[in-house]
Amino acid sequence: MDQLSAMRVFVRVVETGNFSRAAAALDVPKTTVTNLIQGLEAHLRTTLLNRTTRRVMVTTDGALYYERASQILSEIDELDGSLSHSQNQPSGRLRVEMAGVFADLLVIPSLCDFHTRYPQIRIDLGVGDRLVDYIAENVDCALRGGTPTDQSLVARKVSEMEMITCAAPRYLDKKGMPEKPDDLTDSHFAVGYLMAQAGRIMPMDFIRNGERREITPQYVVSANDARTYMNAVLTGLGIARVPLFMAREALADGRLVRVLTEWQCESLPLYIVYPQTRHLSNKVRVFVDWLVKLLRSMDQR
Repeated sequence: MDQLSAMRVFVRVVETGNFSRAAAALDVPKTTVTNLIQGLEAHLRTTLLNRTTRRVMVTTDGALYYERASQILSEIDELDGSLSHSQNQPSGRLRVEMAGVFADLLVIPSLCDFHTRYPQIRIDLGVGDRLVDYIAENVDCALRGGTPTDQSLVARKVSEMEMITCAAPRYLDKKGMPEKPDDLTDSHFAVGYLMAQAGRIMPMDFIRNGERREITPQYVVSANDARTYMNAVLTGLGIARVPLFMAREALADGRLVRVLTEWQCESLPLYIVYPQTRHLSNKVRVFVDWLVKLLRSMDQR
């Protein structure tokens, strides 16, 4: 048995969830996939996959083997690439995590440019503000708002997001215009942003002429996803603190109105993070460099 080929087939079966789709993706007969999986299980003396007529389920041993096999195959691909012409033309699968709003408004609109430059890189984009196990999920890098606190990650600051305080006209028609930050704990409501790591609502900071106020607002609803948070604001559920790039279009067409304008907000830093234990491969490096240039060009608009 060619164990390396069997590992590649096994990983593709797990990722596609089906022997036939794995065979099609690898451009090999389905019988080859079946034989390699059977040979791998015999070699390891354990069952990696449970098959039924409709689906393939990964066993506990199979899940553990998939995690390590994915990492090993990724390292082999990177080693091969570092010793071949792909040093100048990176290739392979790139696993990236970021909030959905970053993907929708910042990255996806310009991703054709990245693909044109690096056509051999395949990007698996995970979206959401959830906590990520970078090693177990084989994540290469992530774009995150706020200063990282996880000491196991390497963090590179790439931009600063200008923040504003705003609300929908529907909310202001009902509750009136807030006059001071303390109104958010008394006569007004905010849409709360739930920080996944801390498990609490993100406070709002306000600065005016050297005076600083930090408010933990009362809220009707909170969300831990930026797109859901923004939708709640637009619906009129409360006052919000949002990055200007997210609100620019809604401000222009009147769906949002800036409030407490005499009070400034601290900007929110943007970081690219990746595990300390993971070698910064060519494919990750070119993606990070491209993303840095993209965000800095947007800062200048």
